[in-house]
Amino acid sequence: MDATFPPFHAAPRRPWRALALLTLTVALVHVGVLGLAPLGNEPEALPLTQHFSTRTIVIAPPAPAPAPAAAPPAQAAPAAAAPKRPSAQLRKAPRPRPPPEAAPAPEPPPVLAGDTDTEATAPPPAETAPSPAEPAPAEAGQGEGSDAPAAAPGQGEASGAGAAGGTPGATRALQVPGSVTLDFAVTGQQGPQPLSGVFGELVWLQDGGQYNARLSLKMLFRTLRAQTSVGRVGPDGIEPLRFSDRRKSEVATHFVREGPGAGEIVFSSSNQRVPLAPGAQDRLSVVMQIVALLAGDPAAYPAGSRIAMQTAGPRDAETWTFTVDGDEALDMPAGHYQTRKLTRLPRKEMDQKIELWLAPEIGWLPVRIRQTQPNGDSADMQLRGVGAPRPAE
Repeated sequence: MDATFPPFHAAPRRPWRALALLTLTVALVHVGVLGLAPLGNEPEALPLTQHFSTRTIVIAPPAPAPAPAAAPPAQAAPAAAAPKRPSAQLRKAPRPRPPPEAAPAPEPPPVLAGDTDTEATAPPPAETAPSPAEPAPAEAGQGEGSDAPAAAPGQGEASGAGAAGGTPGATRALQVPGSVTLDFAVTGQQGPQPLSGVFGELVWLQDGGQYNARLSLKMLFRTLRAQTSVGRVGPDGIEPLRFSDRRKSEVATHFVREGPGAGEIVFSSSNQRVPLAPGAQDRLSVVMQIVALLAGDPAAYPAGSRIAMQTAGPRDAETWTFTVDGDEALDMPAGHYQTRKLTRLPRKEMDQKIELWLAPEIGWLPVRIRQTQPNGDSADMQLRGVGAPRPAE
């Protein structure tokens, strides 16, 4: 029994050892298989390792520096979309096109044929337009020619100094007369007795920069009355500085144009001061300024037009307005003259009426001056000679 039992016990031990060895072997084989599995797949992983090795390419996104260059293509892509917009616009364009075609169609038929634009753009009406268009400009031209001269001087009354050439932008052509002496025969009435044996003299002296004027009434060797005006000649014509009126005594008016008190008219007979308006004149220089205006542009002063300007006397200053009455032919002691008459009507009580007859033959100088006082006194000066300039007294 002993002989048989040992082998029986040994036999079972061996299978366990063998099993253990087998298990160990299998485990080693599995370990080997697991360890060798990645090695078997490694050749397939080489391209990825190359891709990782080329991280310089992927990390090269610092190549965004060239990326701006690549950005334009991104803009180019919207550019590709841009053509879609024009295409859409082209689709919309035909829709607006019919309205413009319809718009011009109605334009010619309406009254627009009289408009200058339609005449230029619509040839068909051009055939019929000439007939109405020709009379229209003719009428407009006549209307402007007839109304403008009369209306402009009418406006000159409102801006009186402007008509006299004192307001910038409203100045007119001026031609100041050269030095001359005018001799007058004087008739008229003074109180209950008529004037007789009285002579008048207007001496006008100017050298282009300054002037000196004197109007006097004389009987024999005695001066009954004298007015003098002294000043300068400028681009706006005559600019008086001092005016005086002398009968038994003398009163003076000063035009302060510079220095203290500039821009005022001062009177020696009173403490009154009046603002100096542009183009202001005195009662003697106003006649010569009107002469300069008509000599500069006589066509600007047809019948019905007016010339207005501030005019200062011995004691006050106000706006004098002369109305152009029209042309008259006169026989004077000095001869026959075609003249243009202007009248200054009195505007208030104790105001005087002044009438001037200016002759273009002698440079629009006065050939007749008539003054009428409110009490009926008058002096009618009629030209009897034009002479060389003589010094004013």
